[in-house]
Amino acid sequence: MADEDIKFPVPARLLDPAQCPEPYVKSYEQYKEMHRQSIQNPDEFFGKMATELLSWSKPFHTVQHGGLDHGDTAWFLDGQLNASYNCVDRHALADPEKIAIIYEADEPNQSENITYGELLRKVCQLAGALRARGIKKGDTVAIYMPMIPEAVVSFLACARIGALHSVVFAGFSAEALRDRVQDAQCRLIITSDQGKRGGKSIETKKIVDEALKSCPSVETVIVCQRTGAEVPMKEGRDFWWGEECSKRMSYLTPEPMHSEDPLFLLYTSGSTGQPKGVMHTTAGYLLGAAATVKYVFDYHPGDIFACMADVGWITGHSYIVYGPLTLGATTVLFESIPTYPTPARYWELIAKHKVTQFYTAPTAIRALRRLGDEWVEGHDLSSLRVLGTVGEPINPEAWHWYNDKVGKGRCAIVDTYWQTETGSHIVTPLPGAIATKPGAATVPFFGIDIAILDPVTGKELEGNDVTGVLAVKKAWPSVARTVYGNHHRYLETYLKPYPGYYFTGDGATRDKDGYIWIRGRVDDVINVSGHRLSTAEIESALIMHQAVAETAVIGAADDVTGQCIHAFVCLKPGVSNHSTDLSRELVLQVRKVIGPFAAPKKIYLVEDLPKTRSGKLMRRILRKIIAGEEDSLGDISTLADPSVVEVLINKVANS
Repeated sequence: MADEDIKFPVPARLLDPAQCPEPYVKSYEQYKEMHRQSIQNPDEFFGKMATELLSWSKPFHTVQHGGLDHGDTAWFLDGQLNASYNCVDRHALADPEKIAIIYEADEPNQSENITYGELLRKVCQLAGALRARGIKKGDTVAIYMPMIPEAVVSFLACARIGALHSVVFAGFSAEALRDRVQDAQCRLIITSDQGKRGGKSIETKKIVDEALKSCPSVETVIVCQRTGAEVPMKEGRDFWWGEECSKRMSYLTPEPMHSEDPLFLLYTSGSTGQPKGVMHTTAGYLLGAAATVKYVFDYHPGDIFACMADVGWITGHSYIVYGPLTLGATTVLFESIPTYPTPARYWELIAKHKVTQFYTAPTAIRALRRLGDEWVEGHDLSSLRVLGTVGEPINPEAWHWYNDKVGKGRCAIVDTYWQTETGSHIVTPLPGAIATKPGAATVPFFGIDIAILDPVTGKELEGNDVTGVLAVKKAWPSVARTVYGNHHRYLETYLKPYPGYYFTGDGATRDKDGYIWIRGRVDDVINVSGHRLSTAEIESALIMHQAVAETAVIGAADDVTGQCIHAFVCLKPGVSNHSTDLSRELVLQVRKVIGPFAAPKKIYLVEDLPKTRSGKLMRRILRKIIAGEEDSLGDISTLADPSVVEVLINKVANS
């Protein structure tokens, strides 16, 4: 039986009040009714939700205005609120001793708890320091920080005074940082002397210094001490975090912000190679993040929420910082990597902190599965209720391992689909209500009116058992409002390809049960002799083989078939990577699972794949290598191990 035909019911434990808190949504019928209300009467549905989940200094009177037709979406007009107040003050006032952040440092014996009361003082002092350096409402502050509590404080201090933050992942090169700082016209950068990750030091301050050689807009750099390493400090520009904050009072009144005032910019890689600064606004984004933590992760007071992403990505923004803290949750900030000092690190973290919700990428799950079950076994994971995945569709084999070995069949698995531009989840199961299928994103979240479109005509494909491009019919609160400084690009990228719809850029199938399966980027669809094949589908077929741990499939030009399939395959430990027979077996595996037309033309057995530190697979690099365009690989500094590129180039050249 195919995975598309297998449904895993909601674990009975989650519906037993003697074992778990009662889920907010307890049945598929309740979900359907709530979803219907959110689509048919969004003003009432989201007006009530915004009043329940957010605190307003001035109530809103208009729930929504504008839409996708003209790119003028606006929510909760006339209302005023402050994101910092919602994430910190109201919880500090209610219970100042409640733990806001569990900081799990790079070294396992260096964790630290920060209460909401402490967080409020730290945020106010940094906000005061920013104001003292001339930062005001509407200015943009760049944050180039490792995964330390001061990074979260920086987010919230900017939000407190109405400055936009533009967080740049601290694995980006000086050139990538420079481009983002220049585009956002940042006046101030917050960084650290160094970062720590996997036992290694990252020279964050030196990278900032290099970037600032070409950033005249930056007047000030605030430097936090993470390691105490000696770093150059430019007089009149560079200031120590500790010294600046110690001069400031421990309370600063939050700036009233209109609902549609910008909260932050976050740069994504554009198809042109020029990064685009996606802009999210205050109220709608905050509501989307908070609502999805509540319903998708079934968050209840007292839970310990652990998202393993980096704050430099949208996952970290929404599910380490804004979502959990808006609800007054305890959120885990993880500085290290899954395999340091051993591959048991995740499971030790869960056992130590009694984590209830755990959220990571399929890439990490596949890598840990590859290293063997013995690293999971023997750890007390009984506190877990919800296991989440993010970043790409999870292949069924990794899903089963996650479910069996980590969740012990007792946890809900939520395979969440969303994007930087959507702000929060748009297709996802709900733990107490939706039976899951391994690899399926399942059903739309509240307010998301999904459409599958014919990619050529743009016509909506009605009913089930259809495949096309994934789009959304109506605006929702957390959708990005624009691309910073280039609204035309926003319209052209997301709203003009299929007028009247938000275009995700992804292909999708709605199966016979109405479940949504994400088939990968439309540009990750390979057309072989007229057969349109999803890379995810071929990868899933390859990974079914018992020797395969991980794989990446790309399309390359072919004189006969238009495109052909190249597959990079990582094997499990102990499996020889010199076997011609194994390559033949893998080709036969794809022929058997999908069909002869999907057989890879070339299989490369490799040790590793080019991935960012957050686990995102860089297919662009593989395409360039196959095309012989090694001289135009672009910035590879974000890779977890840049040396893998040279190895792959040699592998392809000698194959």
